[in-house]
Amino acid sequence: MTGQGSGGNVVAAVCSFFIPGLGQLVQGRLLPALLFFLITAAGYFFWVLIIPAVIAGIFHLWSIIDAARFTVTA
Repeated sequence: MTGQGSGGNVVAAVCSFFIPGLGQLVQGRLLPALLFFLITAAGYFFWVLIIPAVIAGIFHLWSIIDAARFTVTA
């Protein structure tokens, strides 16, 4: 993928919008993808408790922003 703002980053951000961590997975970053997915899923699972739901929403938004801002460093 190319730098920030590239078409690949837009696709990754859209993927993370629908499934947290999917954008990171598309970019080949397995550990961040797994962490974003598990933390967000756990927060949404405990939806009845307000605080985890808010935390899940924050991590979901962070996942989208992280996928959009990722740049490859060589």
